[in-house]
Amino acid sequence: VQLQASGGGSAQAGDSLRLSCATSGGTVSGYTMGWFRQAPGKEREFVASIRRNGGHTYYSDSVRGRFLISRDNAKNTVYLQMNSLKPEDAATYYCAAGGGIILSQIRFPRAYDYWGQGTQVTVSS
Repeated sequence: VQLQASGGGSAQAGDSLRLSCATSGGTVSGYTMGWFRQAPGKEREFVASIRRNGGHTYYSDSVRGRFLISRDNAKNTVYLQMNSLKPEDAATYYCAAGGGIILSQIRFPRAYDYWGQGTQVTVSS
């Protein structure tokens, strides 16, 4: 499965951006999909994830209420709508796919099998 993240760019605090993660070589419907981010000098951190059928979503405390993860299995694409952006949201954002992820592991990068190349988000104050 290949993942291609897009939609990053420059934004000002309070703005919105929507990231997309398109998959090829496999159907996204078979995987739990996640978004992670990594700022320079920091570890990769969990942002959000969504189960295969879209019925369950999970968010980090830092983005809950501002970000929304969704998926369109027919288009093999997962989205991350980012609203009310803050300077601390600036990072490279990665999408990931994993199968058979138990809930206790869903926030850990090691639980995911496939990764996209990342898309950069910058937020100015």
